[in-house]
Amino acid sequence: MTDYRKEFERWLDSPALSEAEWKELDAIRGNDEEIRSRFRGPLEFGTAGLRGTMGVGLNRMNVHVVRWATQAFAALIAAEGGEARRKGVVICYDCRNNSPEFAMEAACVCAANGIHVRLFDALRPTPELSFAVIHYGATAGINVTASHNPAAYNGYKVYWSDGGQLPPQHAAAVAKRMNEIDIFADVSTIPFQEALERGLIEYLGAETDEAFLENVMGQSIDPKPVQAVADRFPIVYTPFHGAGHKLVPEALRRLGIKHIHPVPEQMVIDGDFPTVASPNPENPEGFYLAVDLAKKVGSVLIIGTDPDSDRVGVMALGKDGEYHTITGNQMGCLLSDYVIEARRRSGSLPERPAILSTIVSTPMTRVICEKNGVHFEETFTGFKFMAEKINQYVAEGTYRYIMSFEESYGYMMGDYVRDKDAVTASMMIAEMAAYYYEKGMTLLDAVDALYEKYGWFTEKTLNVFMEGVDGPERMAALMAGLRAAPPAELAGQPVIRMRDYRDGTVAVPGLGVVEHMELAGSNVLYFELKNDTNVVIRPSGTEPKIKIYVLARGKSADESRQRAEDVAQGALRLSEA
Repeated sequence: MTDYRKEFERWLDSPALSEAEWKELDAIRGNDEEIRSRFRGPLEFGTAGLRGTMGVGLNRMNVHVVRWATQAFAALIAAEGGEARRKGVVICYDCRNNSPEFAMEAACVCAANGIHVRLFDALRPTPELSFAVIHYGATAGINVTASHNPAAYNGYKVYWSDGGQLPPQHAAAVAKRMNEIDIFADVSTIPFQEALERGLIEYLGAETDEAFLENVMGQSIDPKPVQAVADRFPIVYTPFHGAGHKLVPEALRRLGIKHIHPVPEQMVIDGDFPTVASPNPENPEGFYLAVDLAKKVGSVLIIGTDPDSDRVGVMALGKDGEYHTITGNQMGCLLSDYVIEARRRSGSLPERPAILSTIVSTPMTRVICEKNGVHFEETFTGFKFMAEKINQYVAEGTYRYIMSFEESYGYMMGDYVRDKDAVTASMMIAEMAAYYYEKGMTLLDAVDALYEKYGWFTEKTLNVFMEGVDGPERMAALMAGLRAAPPAELAGQPVIRMRDYRDGTVAVPGLGVVEHMELAGSNVLYFELKNDTNVVIRPSGTEPKIKIYVLARGKSADESRQRAEDVAQGALRLSEA
């Protein structure tokens, strides 16, 4: 751990701080807990880059940390040679407070290191950044965003030349370089206007939007149902004050949706997110304004995208006249089934099709794929891992992926992005909803039909927050304790197998390790129970919490729900031990 008091004084004495930054630190001189929180160590740079609350300090998101990380990232790019510097980096940002400034600071450091910069002229969806890296043949990408985190957060995501987030070995190289250089003395930068005038930085604008949207619309499989119902099929949309405000409605219009009703209050770009406690489309309470509007305009479908427009949440009208959430797992299964069937109908289903999901997502996807003759594989949580698998398919000439998703409301289709994409997903959800609407069904009806067809599944996600300075230590202790003394049962159900994805081992009570998995290297524990229910436990990579996933299957809706509820209570007790 950093000598936080010494680091605090070093920052106070640094001429790199502005007067406002110095005053912010000077105001906490007598608050040892706050000083420790800000200076106990740097934000950890991982495969997702950086994420943290904004403020002055080593353990906060601010211009100094952004410059420091960018200097280390620039060294990684420069090590690839002159051609890599010429191909350069694409930089994007979202609606959060300080995002434009952080993006400009990153651009100036890259330019000072001889790396050509393409900087978006305004906020853009995360998937467009992934697209632009591929489209322009760039070496890398930087996206200033904290996705769906609360307003106090910001972040710094990094991408490599395939359009996916940074591979683990490159992330480790950046983290190592950050440890080797001084946050103030060893960073090169250049005035932004000078870099623009010298052509070291160029802006990207509408031309990139158009190229991206052309690819998005290429994913539409069957627009005929949209045309058939367009006059009577209004859709309510909210971007939660963020980057989807422009391209999502445009994609819906190009699909043929005639009546799009954006939520006016949430179309306002605002990093304070004044209308919601948290701009996360996984939280149904954030949709209250959208629900009010949907009732006024008679819509059966509400679509909401998070601030950087990589996740999409959906609410649909139920038979009770109320709007209900469709979970990420349910939507992933709906899209999987729809894409398979629609491509089969249109003759566009490739040979050896494949669908990808994650180890914490519903096992229902595997059943859908097996019954349809589609290859299915699981990866670790995060689209970078799915991108690596897709790249492997391409290199080996084996499978053609048609869709991938994870339970946390992320979906990806097409070869033009290598990250979750709420713009394309919103368009495809609208097409699918129109298909069912023409049949007299809402998406809630479609979910029920899917369960009747493939079996009954219920998933629950539990978040155990471990905030504070000692949060990381408590999370590590919980995982270590579960490994040292695995539970023999959960909610009265015997544990029949435990998968440890850290070392790839599979253990059976009484027998010990019985096999090794191909997947290894992630801090995840997976418990298989006797009643066809699974519990997955892992620390979050972006927030101070342990995530617990309960994946249940039953012979009826009631049985699967009850199993999930019972096991969830047992799993929570594990976190309290």
